[in-house]
Amino acid sequence: MSITMGEIAYTNAKPFFYYLDRQKLEREGVRFEQDVPASLNRKLEEQKLSGSAVSSFAFGSSTRALSLLPSLCVASAGKVRSILFYSRYPLEELAGRRIALTSTSATSVHLLKIILQEFYQVTEAEYRTQAPDPVKMKEQNDAYLLIGDDAIKASWEESDWFRYDLGELWYAHTGLPMVYAVFAVQNESFQQDGSTWSALHHDFLQSRRTAQQDDFAGMASDYSHKLGGSRAYWQEYFRGLHFTLGAREQEGLLYYYHLAYKYGYLNEAVESLDILQPGDEVHYLF
Repeated sequence: MSITMGEIAYTNAKPFFYYLDRQKLEREGVRFEQDVPASLNRKLEEQKLSGSAVSSFAFGSSTRALSLLPSLCVASAGKVRSILFYSRYPLEELAGRRIALTSTSATSVHLLKIILQEFYQVTEAEYRTQAPDPVKMKEQNDAYLLIGDDAIKASWEESDWFRYDLGELWYAHTGLPMVYAVFAVQNESFQQDGSTWSALHHDFLQSRRTAQQDDFAGMASDYSHKLGGSRAYWQEYFRGLHFTLGAREQEGLLYYYHLAYKYGYLNEAVESLDILQPGDEVHYLF
């Protein structure tokens, strides 16, 4: 059997992928497909991927067909640095304003709407979806959202607008970590090829462990050359993220789903998380 694994094309998920032995995995039947979160979400929903690192919102929309690989996520308890909201006005003055949303993510878009509705009582705004071009977004709107490497690069530039970090806002109002991405698997794929998924999960954990062993120094040096910014910046960026789906992260994720359902962004309430556990592959294989 073979599986196709989606890989988020942003740096925040790279600790899980950076140190993988891809040649070994290819021999074992694992193929990777890299794309932005919104595209991976769609491909997973259309069953064009066996599993993927995906936006948390995508998992919440398809919990009947998907399960989570344990201990893997991208989260923050406070600043995330790569989900930034720029506004000409303070947040509480955005009612009726034009707000540009990025076309590359679902979790961040709904997180912004939830924050504005739940914590700032902004229930009406003129939302529009645009490609992540900060110059055009600023020219055409009163506020705009950037995520991923687009947000990181924009953060290095001076701005005369208010700049808000959505991870920081979420934590300030909830006291909970915000989970941006999880690792979801098609239940059918896991039933058919549980042993391969178990081995791949082990490799993801090992890559994360290797990245953390040198305090992300190797990755920081690499991305400094590839994307700009200092090595110190990238180390601080990775240090600020949580890469383990622990109890607090699960609590934060379920509260995000609760609010997404409350405001009509999810069709069904998500009361619990279906997380695969060691030994599940034995059950499925036999």
